[in-house]
Amino acid sequence: MYKEVLVIDDNPDIRFLICSILEEQNFKVRSAANYDQAVLEINKRLPDLAIIDIKLDKPDRDGIDLLKLVNQKNRLIPVIMISGHATVAIAVEAIRLGAYEFIEKPFSKEKIINYVNRGLESAALKKEKDIIENKLFHSFELIGKSPAILKVKKIIDKLSTSESRVLISGPTGSGKELVARKIHKNSSRTKEPFVIINAALLKEKTYEKELFGEEFEDGNISFGSLERANRGTLLIDEVSEIPFETQANVLRVLIDQKFKRVNGSKDINVNIRLISSTSKNLDTLVKEGKFREDLYHRLNVMPVELASLSSRTEDIPLLIEYFKSKLSEINGVQKPDIDIKNDSLYTYNWPGNVRELRNLVERITILSSNESKQKINQVIDDVLNPSSKVEDNKNILEQSFQSPLKEARENFEKEYLITQLKKHHGNISKTADFIGMERSALHRKLKSLGIKGLN
Repeated sequence: MYKEVLVIDDNPDIRFLICSILEEQNFKVRSAANYDQAVLEINKRLPDLAIIDIKLDKPDRDGIDLLKLVNQKNRLIPVIMISGHATVAIAVEAIRLGAYEFIEKPFSKEKIINYVNRGLESAALKKEKDIIENKLFHSFELIGKSPAILKVKKIIDKLSTSESRVLISGPTGSGKELVARKIHKNSSRTKEPFVIINAALLKEKTYEKELFGEEFEDGNISFGSLERANRGTLLIDEVSEIPFETQANVLRVLIDQKFKRVNGSKDINVNIRLISSTSKNLDTLVKEGKFREDLYHRLNVMPVELASLSSRTEDIPLLIEYFKSKLSEINGVQKPDIDIKNDSLYTYNWPGNVRELRNLVERITILSSNESKQKINQVIDDVLNPSSKVEDNKNILEQSFQSPLKEARENFEKEYLITQLKKHHGNISKTADFIGMERSALHRKLKSLGIKGLN
């Protein structure tokens, strides 16, 4: 299929020259001679690539405004900006706002062809990457056999026939977005849009524009997340970060199922399923007056809580095997020989949770897949920063020297048994066999030391 290029320049000679060059290369070409024509062409149909002159016929509107318009509609479309009298500052600003390339007049035929081809190739690669990442996310499963994960899986199954709002809470990297995608995939809305808005990444002044969209004086419209998610599912990630003033407007949408765009006067009706996620305790924020109680209750119809990885270490071997298979297939390399009995995997705190474990496995898969188990163990120990554990052990030892013998021995036994329990994934029988104790004796020892096993 021929690629389509939109050429926007108010100089008829240059416009004709560029169009002729591209048509000779078998591109389908449209053109616009001024700002208003350009807006009509962009709104009529987006091209595969746009070439836009910075200076046009309007004193208050120029090619930079058209660049913003194209980006609002689709950021994957490459835009090449051209100008014969632009400053370096304007060129830098154009690139910062998302232009693929900036060309100064006069330019050669070869330069135009080269930049157009490179721009289209870059867009194709970005599109392919988005497709792969989207498929990859959909293909990942919620892995684990711990009670915490089995409970979440049951809730997801029950939510498949429900339209209830869901609030997913859990530490960073624990899999909140994955759970949201699974809920959407299992629902009757699975063929409709799944839209994510990350409230933690937005600037304070842009929340309402991102949620509700915006109408401009020239008739252009920027669609917000609510409108783009119509008939589908909207995930508001880190919902606690929405400003208190905006929370009231979100609540009104949930009640009325309609809203007005920023600067708009017409009601926009929507039918969406709202899923929210948070790594903060919303109940605490409500008590502190930082989150609206009425909105909290509207969002928290069906709560889903994800546990930290350090509290479900029995899932680590399963996750490693799963990520090994997935990531080696994706990267086209053999599966690495990762020792799932490596103590570091179970004594490490995993502040980044499952995401951090996946990143570790991916790093090993790409860089060390052909290495021996011993070398991979060394990589794991290096990455998980054993120096901090050495320091911790040093502190424990120093504390022990300042304690009576009985207390010091109990502290050592407690640390030792907790480490062995984590190493054997909470299995009492395996731990007892390894340390050379009877199972019943180990039970009594754990009880006397106040160890309740792995939580």
